[in-house]
Amino acid sequence: MSLAAESPLQSSSSSDDFAAFLDAELDADSSNSSPNDETNDDEEIDLKEERIKRHKVEMSETIEVIESSKIADVNKEKSESTKPNLCPHPGFIKGLCLICGQMEEDDGSGVALSYIHKDLKLGSHEMNRLRGADLRNLLREKKLILVLDLDHTLLNSTRLADVTTDEDHLLKQADLLQDDPNRSLFKLGSMHMLTKLRPFVRTFLKEASPMFEMYVYTMAERCYALEMARLLDPSNIYFNSKVISQSDCTQRHQKGLDVVLGAESVVVILDDTELVWQKHKDNLIVMERYHYFASSCHQFGFNVKSLSQCKKDESDTEGALANVLNVLRRVHQMFFDPALDTDLSSRDVREMLKKVRQDVLHGCKIAFSRVFPSTVRAADQHIWRIAEQLGALCTTDVDSSVTHVVSTDTGTAKARWAVQNEKFLVNPRWVEAANYFWCRQKEDDYVV
Repeated sequence: MSLAAESPLQSSSSSDDFAAFLDAELDADSSNSSPNDETNDDEEIDLKEERIKRHKVEMSETIEVIESSKIADVNKEKSESTKPNLCPHPGFIKGLCLICGQMEEDDGSGVALSYIHKDLKLGSHEMNRLRGADLRNLLREKKLILVLDLDHTLLNSTRLADVTTDEDHLLKQADLLQDDPNRSLFKLGSMHMLTKLRPFVRTFLKEASPMFEMYVYTMAERCYALEMARLLDPSNIYFNSKVISQSDCTQRHQKGLDVVLGAESVVVILDDTELVWQKHKDNLIVMERYHYFASSCHQFGFNVKSLSQCKKDESDTEGALANVLNVLRRVHQMFFDPALDTDLSSRDVREMLKKVRQDVLHGCKIAFSRVFPSTVRAADQHIWRIAEQLGALCTTDVDSSVTHVVSTDTGTAKARWAVQNEKFLVNPRWVEAANYFWCRQKEDDYVV
């Protein structure tokens, strides 16, 4: 059978046919999204149904515009056949236009959105239109968009074969707690994996949900991404179909917001890896990696015992997710501050992130000593740039205005000067920790 024969839109391009097609697709997505949907709160269901209805209305508006642009006398098929095709081809399913059923001419301008529908591809114009519509809806609800990485950000996984002898107790623990709905350790026999949720993650998602529309975005395979999303969101309240995986990426080894149906000006990203967000660093909050299992430490070259081997874990109230939630609250408050004299649609969350970041080490003047070679240009060094982004002034010389000396050696002239003049003498980890936690750390915890 040909593709044209399989298309539900082949015989008509009317708005009624397209609306019926959308209804069928949305109903199918809804029925397949989660076996636990019936347990959702009535309020959450109502909100999701309202957003789906708005998307239908927006898509119907596109159809009405297209229909009104067609020549009135549709019965003159012979004369019409000589005129140019007026269909803008906003998107394609299985290579066929959503509206007119015409076969796609792939010019590389469309974006595949297989996480929404297996065979869906939208054109750039339609993507921009949907982003604009979504922006209006989000701002009306006073929400932003939060894109969340999985591994080392919200959880940590290891293969069962990589569990060490001093982690064997975790296997027994996972078996004993398998019926506990509040457990954070999962043995996934079908995937031959052990997964540990990061402390505070459930509270984090619950508290972030009123402020953000949330996506999962991982470089892992789709089957793994969906299983992890299910562990984090068993009632399908937060993510729904918004789970983006490796196969959805449009550039090798890179993540991009081109596959997110939201304006970049309202997107905040949480990820432990900065390198995969080369085009969107201003949207990014870099997370401290969560290394619970021994295999995770080995993967990143750490020759130390993992949290699981030490039989301990991150703090719920003072851990990475609790700290970043405070940052997100502040960013959200700044963005929707009624005192600002700018229109909401013209505001940019990247500017808010920049301001919050610059407050972290504001008022600090840092001199570096033997942290990087004296032969290199200091301003080009990673730690120097981080300190400046956090609001500090940086220098290679010392004077009375210097508040901190960052060094790895107490014997340097600058380190001795700091002690003699009662200035803070800290190791480079102090700057790195401030960068991860977005707040100034206690200097006594980072002595040289």
